[in-house]
Amino acid sequence: MANKQLNLPIERRSKTGTTSAAALRRQGRIPGVVYGHGTDPLHVSFEAKVFDDLLHHGGRTGVIALTLEGKKSDTALVRDIARNPVTRKVVHVDLQRVSEHEAVHARIPVVTVGTPLGVRDFGGVMDVQTHEIEVEGPVDELPDHLEIDVSQLGIHQHATASDIKLPAGFKLLEAPDMIVVSVESSKTAQHLEEATAGVTTEQVAPEVIGAKPETEST
Repeated sequence: MANKQLNLPIERRSKTGTTSAAALRRQGRIPGVVYGHGTDPLHVSFEAKVFDDLLHHGGRTGVIALTLEGKKSDTALVRDIARNPVTRKVVHVDLQRVSEHEAVHARIPVVTVGTPLGVRDFGGVMDVQTHEIEVEGPVDELPDHLEIDVSQLGIHQHATASDIKLPAGFKLLEAPDMIVVSVESSKTAQHLEEATAGVTTEQVAPEVIGAKPETEST
């Protein structure tokens, strides 16, 4: 299901650079840039609280309507989010201009559906190796996530990118055999397997009680 269009009021930035950006963040705003469609980049800022709310309502993959001075200026996709490595707060955002129905490349989160057979019945562990995949499709139909069914995966089995069902009009841009989810034995089971594999069975001749020891011939 495609995301509904979201709204983000923006303001032009008259100054750029580290000092100006730091001042905006102290005011509760996030510096950013809007680019694309062959026009000059537009340096902007917007309220951090509003942007955080957008992210929680599909803004990471959804189409965002940008309003400048109360008027709609562009529609855009979030292309890059820079975060503070310590606080994880957003410190800068890149927004790409897009038009209605335009085909775009986008990275979409992958959500697993079901409990793997190997986990449910054999105590295995599911490992999600790829959390999002890149696809191409109409911007106004971008889903907020894609699903992959893992319910039939047994121990030492995996699901690949080609197992993900894409909406009509979308194309996979990843290698079809890229592993998305795998199921393996638990560490405890693996240790037992390794320990068992390392044991060698010695063939010992049975001792006959009362038998006389062999003597060397002279």
